Amino acid sequence: MSNVEFHIGMDDIDDPGGRCTTHFASLVVELLSNHSVEWLDYPNLIRLNPGIPFRTRGNGAVALRFKSERDTITESFPLLEQMIRDYIDETYPNTNPGLVIVDTKVPEDIRKFSQQALWRTIPIQLARRLIERYNLKHRSLGNGRGLVGALSAIGNSLNNDYTFEYLAYRKMEQSSQKRGVDVQSVIEMDQKMGNHVFSNLDDKNRILIEPHGPDPVLYGIRGESASSVIKAASHIKSVQSVDRWMVFRTNQATGEHLKHYVLIRDLRPYMAAIVQGRVDSTPRIFEGGYVVFSIKDDTSRIDCVAYEPTRDFRDIIANLQIGDGISVHASVRPKSRTHDITLNLEGIEIHHLSLDTQSQNPLCPECNKRMKSAGSGKGFKCAKCGYRDREGVKIMKDVDRKITTGLYLPPLNAQRHLTRPLSRLNMNNSGQSFELVENWRYP
Repeated sequence: MSNVEFHIGMDDIDDPGGRCTTHFASLVVELLSNHSVEWLDYPNLIRLNPGIPFRTRGNGAVALRFKSERDTITESFPLLEQMIRDYIDETYPNTNPGLVIVDTKVPEDIRKFSQQALWRTIPIQLARRLIERYNLKHRSLGNGRGLVGALSAIGNSLNNDYTFEYLAYRKMEQSSQKRGVDVQSVIEMDQKMGNHVFSNLDDKNRILIEPHGPDPVLYGIRGESASSVIKAASHIKSVQSVDRWMVFRTNQATGEHLKHYVLIRDLRPYMAAIVQGRVDSTPRIFEGGYVVFSIKDDTSRIDCVAYEPTRDFRDIIANLQIGDGISVHASVRPKSRTHDITLNLEGIEIHHLSLDTQSQNPLCPECNKRMKSAGSGKGFKCAKCGYRDREGVKIMKDVDRKITTGLYLPPLNAQRHLTRPLSRLNMNNSGQSFELVENWRYP
């Protein structure tokens, strides 16, 4: 019997109580590896539109790609169904698992669906129609929203830029305890690995690889190759021991959700978009530390917001002036009773700075000192030598701006999973081949 190409997508198999879709995927990989499967790729961790309000933690779904006999799935599917039920907390109302299996080359319709899910809102009904059209084996619980992510993960085969992440897991029963990742070991790892890894530490050497919630992830290391993240992990020390680990190929840190330039009039709620325009109001700082300003293009005007966790990024925003030409990277917050439709900022690129001018009194032609006003309509007088100039006028002088043109992002700990960090601006794995290293998971 010839082997069949399989793609298994899964999403929303997590909850705030300590469950995680990637951890569940590692259990599925272990199950399938007991069969005669030929892995075609690392597990794919696909981050979807980060602005969706009902997203799961990080809005990440997983796809597994392999070849095997058709009986493999026939035999495994009931086990997968039971694994989901045993794994999740069915009492938690917002867990809506979805699992989809494609046993052919991925149809183009599903690839297009996946691209839409990176920056738009996708209705569950659209996912169900595609599943029905191609008669795909699937299961869902709750409202079935996990089917959207599962199908999207299958459709995104990471043909463009991609990165890798090594995820180490602790035992489920330890999920409520402190992880105890050693800071110094992370600092030393980051120094040794250089630009082969990224986003491990912030500018104050605070570690970013350790999550804070009660989930099974012990730490995660992001990098440019599978071998790099595996090597980096060998340097990490922690109080809790690693129970299992797996390497994912992923669209994290690629900026894949921000590829579409959208006019203000065409923006829709929860969309991820780049909007070009000119600053139309002076930035204002409100109680709570958030900064608001507006931009306009040829079609309309909209408010933009940078929130307190973005720290120094807000200082850049606060120094914008009316007339500055910019592009904002943002997610669209819908209209409510308290505000109109708004752009929540993920980054900003300044293309052009308007001139900042200040008025000054003229210099005295006799002694070169700055003169003072002689009164309304009476010109200026010099306090030192007494010279008077009844026809004098104020001089307009250009003042250096506190900001320059270029791309600005929030600090690493406030960036989206999909945001391309500054360290990756000149890094791109598009078109780069990869091969499965011998040991890319345990157990």
